[in-house]
Amino acid sequence: MGPPGLQTILLLLLNCWASVNAQAGATLAVTTEDLNSTEPSPTTLRPALSPMPSGPPRVPEPSSGPRPTPVTDVAALCVCDLSPAQCDVNCCCDPDCSSMDFSVFSACSVPVVMGDSQFCSQKAAIYSLNFTAHPPQRVFKLVDQINPSIFCIHITNYKPALSFINPEVPDENNFDKLMKISDGFSLNAESDVSFTTESNTPNTAKYEYGVHLQTSDSFLRFPSPLTSSLCTDNNPAAFLVNQAVKCTRRINLEQCEEIEALCMAYYSSPKILRVPNSRTEVPITVQSIVIQSLNKTLTRLEDTDVLKQALLEAGPVKICTNVVLEVKYSLTYTDAGEITKAYLSLLLGTVSNAMIPLQQKFEIHFIQQNTKPVPLNGNPGYVVGLPLAAGFQPHKGSGIIQTMNRYGQLTILRSTADQDCLAVEGIRAPVLFGSSMQSGCKLRLTSATTCPLVVEKAKSLLKGQNFPDYVASFGNSRPQDVLDWVPVHFVIQALHVKDSCQLPVALVIEVKWTKYGSLLNPQAKIVNVTANLISSSFPETNSGNERTILLSTAVTFVDVSAPAEAGFRARPTINAKLPFNFFFPFV
Repeated sequence: MGPPGLQTILLLLLNCWASVNAQAGATLAVTTEDLNSTEPSPTTLRPALSPMPSGPPRVPEPSSGPRPTPVTDVAALCVCDLSPAQCDVNCCCDPDCSSMDFSVFSACSVPVVMGDSQFCSQKAAIYSLNFTAHPPQRVFKLVDQINPSIFCIHITNYKPALSFINPEVPDENNFDKLMKISDGFSLNAESDVSFTTESNTPNTAKYEYGVHLQTSDSFLRFPSPLTSSLCTDNNPAAFLVNQAVKCTRRINLEQCEEIEALCMAYYSSPKILRVPNSRTEVPITVQSIVIQSLNKTLTRLEDTDVLKQALLEAGPVKICTNVVLEVKYSLTYTDAGEITKAYLSLLLGTVSNAMIPLQQKFEIHFIQQNTKPVPLNGNPGYVVGLPLAAGFQPHKGSGIIQTMNRYGQLTILRSTADQDCLAVEGIRAPVLFGSSMQSGCKLRLTSATTCPLVVEKAKSLLKGQNFPDYVASFGNSRPQDVLDWVPVHFVIQALHVKDSCQLPVALVIEVKWTKYGSLLNPQAKIVNVTANLISSSFPETNSGNERTILLSTAVTFVDVSAPAEAGFRARPTINAKLPFNFFFPFV
């Protein structure tokens, strides 16, 4: 039958397989939680399978009980929550998102949140969206996830392994004791910066908005002007903070080969950590190198090898070549707050004494992975025929939230051949810049229909599902720049008749725009948007007859540009003063 050791291994595998089958046969009680509920219903398990018959040797079970409660609560964990106090798009577990935010979501970027996948049984949080509800709602489920593998962890008998040991922080009481058991302390500029960065960086498994980008040795340095125009090299780059700055350096040209800030390797050699406090490093890939000569001629190199600056002498003139003039970082990140790729573009130039102090330019941009660039409606001004960019602000201080469909951000009714409002409900026509439009439909009601019910239905038909609160001033206005967005002034016009139900029958949108910029190439800028909801008295008819109500929407564009006036510079005036002793000694 084989050696006895092989029989023991086979019996051990059969015991594990029976335990897994007993867990797989458990009945999972899934709870669909409300937004305000956090208690899942209990999970009931079927009776475990009977053990193997006695006779063969059995492996003794561990003496400890089941594994302790996990430190990480998956119901409160949200790996895609990157922006504090703001709703992240398609992040269904973000506590800052409301039902209005869910209406613009397309899907959940992180549908399942779970802990360690090596355990045989663990909790898993499942998120989804219910688009059939009005407004759409988030569906949360907390289930028991079963690992079908026979090599899973069923019991944990070493509890200290479930958490990290808190290090002893030096203070006035234990300083002498720590000095004896340690090798001492080294105080220098770099260690001070590194210590401050680690203490300010949260101990999380993802990057959040504003968190410093960590590297293998400290952090990603992004030179910037702080108190003056001079470059400060110890300024850290922050996650999701796009920057473009210029600063100057006072250098000695004869020592240009020894200055790190002028070297290409100073910006390409750091390796960014994929997530904070991790061991996975993301190298910086040099994407392009452009050489600029003394006469400003640009030449792109085919090779991306690291170049070193060199000091050359051409007679009495000294120049330094391959000096870094511009640095552009392009970082790709995921919904889970991880850095996946890092690219670098450099502009190297030749510097002479006439160019000192030297000016450098630094840029850093963050691009989300697996996303396509959103087409603009103009750059910067609107283009005739393209839709208006619109959205809403969930709360004061936050950015503008827009739908992914740019043709559905600001819409009106779409006219059809049968002109039935209920048949075309949800079918809208986008508001295109420069195109004044008018559309309408008929709403047929029976005599039993009450006025309050018709009022809500008419409002829904006229305004659509999500009527925006803001419209972009320019075609390329960014959602985070709220000052570049114009609020929509909503005005309700109704007849004040006593004991009369006012029914909305028309929505008139007036867009005022002006020509902005140079006379040679003026740009269209929206300066005001007004939405007038016009109401009339509810029509009364005899019993048994149907009532027909005409609903209409209209958009008008008004050019409020001031007439252009050619301006001329004022003639220069001569302000000449003679010295006080010009007529000496005659006066």
